Amino acid sequence: TTHIITAQRLYSKEDYMKTILIIYWSQTGNTEAMAHAIAQGIEEEGNQAKLLEVSEAEPEILKKANVFALGCPAMGGEVLEEDEMEPFVTKSEPFVSGKVIGLFGSYGWGDGQWMRDWEARMAASGAKIQGGTGVICQEAPDEEALERCGKLGRELSNI
Repeated sequence: TTHIITAQRLYSKEDYMKTILIIYWSQTGNTEAMAHAIAQGIEEEGNQAKLLEVSEAEPEILKKANVFALGCPAMGGEVLEEDEMEPFVTKSEPFVSGKVIGLFGSYGWGDGQWMRDWEARMAASGAKIQGGTGVICQEAPDEEALERCGKLGRELSNI
């Protein structure tokens, strides 16, 4: 008897699913809430999201990823968090060229200068910023900000 193995039996849905990393730093939970909304957008498109706090991730994890998201709120004088996120981003810069990155974060004051600086820095390293700019919101993300995060997740999922 001849057995025919169908593609459905040979490959499970998981074989076709991409896993997209979302690495973030959050102090108050605002940026974490944004990360979860991005993950939801990724999963709505049939892929997997892996959420990692930056303290749980090594920059080398991004070497094999073509698409990922990084999140950090504005700190101090509108800069990235300096003890964990800044060193992570610095160590990642040599291998982000050609990758598509979603950037996101919240802020309490200022006008988003930290995000514009971060976008320019990643672009100078050869990365493409999905949507052209990062997703930012002041303080806790409202419904509109969470929707923009979900949209970012869906866009990253479809790359």
